[in-house]
Amino acid sequence: MHQQLRNLMTSDVFTVSETQSIQDAAKIMSENNIGAIPVVDQSGSMVGIVTDRDITLRSTAQGEAANTPVSEVMTAQKIVQGTPDMDVHEAAQLMSQQQIRRLPVTEDGKLIGMVALGDLAVDNQFDDEAEQALSTISTPSAPQK
Repeated sequence: MHQQLRNLMTSDVFTVSETQSIQDAAKIMSENNIGAIPVVDQSGSMVGIVTDRDITLRSTAQGEAANTPVSEVMTAQKIVQGTPDMDVHEAAQLMSQQQIRRLPVTEDGKLIGMVALGDLAVDNQFDDEAEQALSTISTPSAPQK
């Protein structure tokens, strides 16, 4: 039996808008112990994703102010996404290939949930996929030259 993402995803997802500050995003991350927040527009469509690493490397390291808009540090192109009917094995493989720990789940362009590698590991039948994905993701890549 194939498990679909809709059965494992968290549907109560914290989000930010493009105009909110990176300080707002960082505060949400800190208060909720999360490392990535989808960026949505007024209609609920996902327009980007911002991670704690984005904030650190694209703003703090550059001397940017805490009131810098999320839009200046978020990833907006090539956002890796899943769908609610995507198979868990397929999602684990996608996360491994893309070196990501969290996968936004969208339907008709709207953000409806989020799946973390830990969600995949909860169901024992997916332990191998989650473990393999995590080991791939956790392998440091060579510095870009």
